[in-house]
Amino acid sequence: MNIGNPLREINWVEKSSTLEALLKHEGSFHAVSLDSGLEAEVMKIAAPTADYILKVWNKASKPNVHAQYQILSALFTNGSSVSEPVGWGTDRNGDSTLLTSYDGMPVQSVDQRKLTQLVKILADIHKLPLEDFMGDRLPRYEFIDYFFPRIEKHPDIRILLEELLQRADMKPSCLIHGDYHLGNILETEDKLTVIDWTNAQWGDPRYDVAWSIIIMWIFASEEQAAAYRAACCAEYRYEEHDLELFEAIACLRGIMLFKANDVPIDHRTISRFRSILSKNEYLNDQLL
Repeated sequence: MNIGNPLREINWVEKSSTLEALLKHEGSFHAVSLDSGLEAEVMKIAAPTADYILKVWNKASKPNVHAQYQILSALFTNGSSVSEPVGWGTDRNGDSTLLTSYDGMPVQSVDQRKLTQLVKILADIHKLPLEDFMGDRLPRYEFIDYFFPRIEKHPDIRILLEELLQRADMKPSCLIHGDYHLGNILETEDKLTVIDWTNAQWGDPRYDVAWSIIIMWIFASEEQAAAYRAACCAEYRYEEHDLELFEAIACLRGIMLFKANDVPIDHRTISRFRSILSKNEYLNDQLL
């Protein structure tokens, strides 16, 4: 559905030269509403020379979009596989907005080459010394508070989670994406682009890797998750047994989201959760 020109209604806080040029020709493009997620409304801005994505956080989630823009700017400048940040600001309702380049559609299928490429992209993100770009402005959160909100409603998960975190000895040491999975990887021709930096923060790369493995297992297949895990271990020089502990932590988050109806669930999803629980030495079937 065409929805006119929402860009003229935004109070831009930061604008790239790309946006400055775009706004001079605002009569020559239009916006089309796309499928939106739980957090924000998403629009495609079609211009004569290029397309862009406008994200408006007009729902319950109110992330730090300024930090997202800075993180994206640093990553893009460094040559990382991310969208070009074009501008950010607020609309007439005070909702935060972010304009980026348009980089295709979410990855639909993977093979070994693509799985290896996905691992390399994530590893390159973890290697970037982002503190050199942002100093102490990189968001830092308490792990349980951020990734397990409302956990007090799930005492069985909390008890096990605290035990696993003691064993894991989390070591925040780099930028993590926080939600790295195929739905947040766009593809156009042979180019892959990482999007949705809402959860980006200072963190432990082992958790970032483990979460991506668990989501691959649940929403792709166990076989692809196993191949992806092997590629992660080769790239990061992790032992698979060490990752199993972080996969257990990530799976607990998935179960909590499942119980809160925050993730799409069908019989296949439940079956895959049960497979993870039965094969991870730190977990048990009673969690479901």
